[in-house]
Amino acid sequence: MLKLFAGFRALALAGLLIAASTLPSLAGPFEDAVGQFANDSFADTEAAVGALASGGNPLALAVISALQDGRLLADPATKQVFIKQADGKIVDANTGASVADVPAQLAAVRLNNRLRRVVDAAMGGLTLVSPDLAKRIQAAQSVFKTHDATMLPLVDGALKKETNAAAKLAFSEARAAILLFKPDASDVEKLEAIATIKSRGDQEALALLTGLSGEQSPVVASGAASAKAAIERNLALWSMVQNAWYGLSLGSVLLLAAIGLAITFGVMGVINMAHGEMVMIGAYVTFVVQETIRTRYPGLFDYSLLIAVPLAFLVAGLIGVVIERSIIRFLYGRPLETLLATWGLSLVLQQAVRTLFGPTNREVGNPTWMSGAFELGQIVITYNRLWILCFTLAVFAILLAMLRYTSLGLEMRAVTQNRRMAASMGIATSRVDALTFGLGSGIAGIAGVALSQIDNVSPNLGQSYIIDSFMVVVFGGVGNLWGTLVGAFTLGIANKFLEPVAGAVLGKIAILVLIILFIQKRPRGLFALKGRAIEA
Repeated sequence: MLKLFAGFRALALAGLLIAASTLPSLAGPFEDAVGQFANDSFADTEAAVGALASGGNPLALAVISALQDGRLLADPATKQVFIKQADGKIVDANTGASVADVPAQLAAVRLNNRLRRVVDAAMGGLTLVSPDLAKRIQAAQSVFKTHDATMLPLVDGALKKETNAAAKLAFSEARAAILLFKPDASDVEKLEAIATIKSRGDQEALALLTGLSGEQSPVVASGAASAKAAIERNLALWSMVQNAWYGLSLGSVLLLAAIGLAITFGVMGVINMAHGEMVMIGAYVTFVVQETIRTRYPGLFDYSLLIAVPLAFLVAGLIGVVIERSIIRFLYGRPLETLLATWGLSLVLQQAVRTLFGPTNREVGNPTWMSGAFELGQIVITYNRLWILCFTLAVFAILLAMLRYTSLGLEMRAVTQNRRMAASMGIATSRVDALTFGLGSGIAGIAGVALSQIDNVSPNLGQSYIIDSFMVVVFGGVGNLWGTLVGAFTLGIANKFLEPVAGAVLGKIAILVLIILFIQKRPRGLFALKGRAIEA
């Protein structure tokens, strides 16, 4: 009986061994690939990355992401591989399960430059099927840059499943980049790829076509050269659009800084060299408002500029009224003394700000609705510049409405055209002068609020804009708001188109020379005011 049992047991054991030899390995390809990371071999690591990228296991993305970030750890003794998570927790790379007994001798899996490129390409391929649309598009753009031929099956599969138009376009461009550099791709495929890349039309597309080797068929080489020329023409056109936008942005800043000066200079004939300091005061009011909100009401930070605008207008306007009543009104008819007095006043105001706030730059933050940028074609438009342009045009429209539809505006226009006749009609010209100076200073104050978002808030802030402001006012026509608008945008755009050719300094000198020549022909500027006193 015992012999029979022993024989049966031997027969069963032999059957199990035979069956085991015919069964697949319990480890599987995913586990085998992960185990290769513990070999401390760049070749094995590269092979493991390739196997994981094409294996389709949902844990592959976590493993390769950990490898990319230096969080993939291996035990050289047991050949086990682990992932260190962001919170410091150690998990098994094969299962994703938490590990209680962590081996003591863990070392990060090493990478070299070649492997980093392989890992980047693998990450791009794995995220091609991510449920997050932004990640899919980003992954497609990564494949476009690397144009790794091993990603072609993944890109084709993702392209077939994709329903979003933007993602499909990104996948098509990535596929075109791969085919363009694929040695065994046909000329027809490469020409279609060139057409797709040409339609993209940006610097990356131009760089891709430029990097194409010379060992191409004449048809492909000709198509690539034609596409490069078309992209270069397109980029040159967009460069002009970008310069025009920069010019509009600079023009809006100049208009905002000069519009108050145009009022005081036109109505009162006062050369106010302290106008830039009113801009500076508005910027420091913005700083004080933001500091108060940061320390006491942090939830209101996004509304800080909306709060600072009326406060800056009131503070700078009141200071302007005080200056007019205490200094300017004694100097009417003496332009040289007015210029010297206001220049000395500007130095006093700068020193007062240095004493109160210090000589260093002060930080003024951007609210969330003024932060960031967006792309329009091949140009980038920042939200802060766009909002400043809209704000400037709004201030201009409000000021025009005030001059046209209010009694103060009517009196200001009357004093501008004929001061003696306005006084004889009962208009208190001294009161109009004080209110006009206060209005111009107040507008300079809200200009400081806007400039605090794009320039350093310092005691010298106003000095950067005072000369340009006078140039805008004289060029557009003294006292004419429409002339100031046209002059500001004309000088801004001309300056931005001259800078790439002549440089920043020579560009400004050229603008100044052109204005001098223009004033020789039209002493009253683009739009001269009409009136008996003016004509006389």
